[in-house]
Order: sequence, then structure tokens, then C-alpha cells
Amino acid sequence: MSDLNYLTKETLAQMKEELNMLKTSGRAEIARQIAEAREKGDLKENAEYDAAKEAQGHHEAKIAQLQTALMSARVLEAKDIDISKVSVLSKVSVTNLANKKSKIYQLVSEKEADVKMDKISVNSLLGQALLGKKIGEVAEYTAPSGTFKFKIENISI
Repeated sequence: MSDLNYLTKETLAQMKEELNMLKTSGRAEIARQIAEAREKGDLKENAEYDAAKEAQGHHEAKIAQLQTALMSARVLEAKDIDISKVSVLSKVSVTNLANKKSKIYQLVSEKEADVKMDKISVNSLLGQALLGKKIGEVAEYTAPSGTFKFKIENISI
């Protein structure tokens, strides 16, 4: 089994809803497409049938992926977060030591990551560098474009 997948209640509910939709109406739609393609004749040379079967494979893979993610999911609530150090779901105020720009990031699971909303994955290079750090410490990581250093200014929920 994979590593634990820490989520908020909202994301867990969204994942369960998506899984339910994929298993019900999603499977029904795929079955309809396969049946429609079968009616068009010889299956050996039927591109629509092949495409529908391929879509079915992708659909079932998505269902399996969601089920695996849900099996390893653990819900974290704000009261469970230790703000003495950077952890999953904490908000971290950092200063880039190269350009002195400050930014606030929230560390989240890969499923919840959204760079536009300053939610970064705990599995990203920056996320990995920040995890476990305390206020005043420097998080450092190396990427293909160079080495980056960020000073932890504040940790909150």
C-alpha cells in the first residue's frame, strides 16, 4: 500500500462523490457507448468499438486509482495540526533569501495542490524542504534551475 494521503474533510467528500459518479453514471455511459458501437457491425474493424473499449479501460483505471487513494486517506482537522513546525495542512510564511520576496503557502496532498491558490504538494521539492522546519529555520532545495533557500517566518493553520 502507498503512503498515507492526508486530506481535508472537503476533499475526501469530493473524492467519494467522484468515485460514486464514476461507478454509476460513468460506467453506464461507457456501457452505452460500447453497445452503440457493437450495433455498427463487425467488431474486428470497428474503430468506435475499439475507442469505447479503450475509454472503458481508462475509466476503470481511474476508479482503481481513486479507490487506492481513499484506502490510504487520513482526514486532518485544524485542531490536529502542530504549528510548532511545518506539517501537512499548515500555512507557512516564507521569505525567498535570493530576492527577499515573501509568500504564504499551504502544504497539502497532491490531490489538493493548486499553485494558483498557493497550495503546494507536500511531495513537491519545496514542500519536502519545508516539512518539519521551525520558525527561523531555512529550507533549501535544489532544482534543475538552481538552489533555492527560504526562511520560515511564520507557521499557522
